[in-house]
Amino acid sequence: MNIRRAEPKDLTNIQQCNLQNLPENYHMRFWAYSAITWPEVSFLAEDSSGRVVGYVLSSIEPDEEFPWLQVGHINSLSVLRTYRRLGLAKRLMLLSKKAMIDSHDVEYIQLHVRKSNRAAFSLYSEKLGFQIHRKEIGYYGDGEDAYSMRYILKPRSLVHRLGRRVHGFVYGRQRAFAIWTLRCSKRVNQIK
Repeated sequence: MNIRRAEPKDLTNIQQCNLQNLPENYHMRFWAYSAITWPEVSFLAEDSSGRVVGYVLSSIEPDEEFPWLQVGHINSLSVLRTYRRLGLAKRLMLLSKKAMIDSHDVEYIQLHVRKSNRAAFSLYSEKLGFQIHRKEIGYYGDGEDAYSMRYILKPRSLVHRLGRRVHGFVYGRQRAFAIWTLRCSKRVNQIK
């Protein structure tokens, strides 16, 4: 078994793995966009003949609330049925997580899982440490609900999350106040 970074030349084989396993499928345009834009965060597993038997397709996105923060997103994870229970999914996820941290310094990693997919939910929550962030009603094309799950890497305070914007605002106000105070003290000195 060989696990390596996914490359654009692998997209057709990755898509075939996706079509065999999952009810929701992406257009080739999405696969290509992800592979070209974030080549370092997606991985695949192939058997001795070079056939793709599993993959993780990931991307980097801005945070919903704090768009200046980067977050990782697992778009799709799949392993062929005959290769399940070998730890491939976990290994693929851990490689993607490490790549997201090393290359993009993400705050957290998020994913969606079907409410009915108990095996995947167990993998994400029990083996990989993801926690339910919220339930999304009718998320999938067939109307099934999804759990939006997150793996928090950097729990931070609100001020830290707001980062430069708050710092810039506070600094600007402090500077304006200091200038005003200096002007007032000069006027007081002129009056004396």
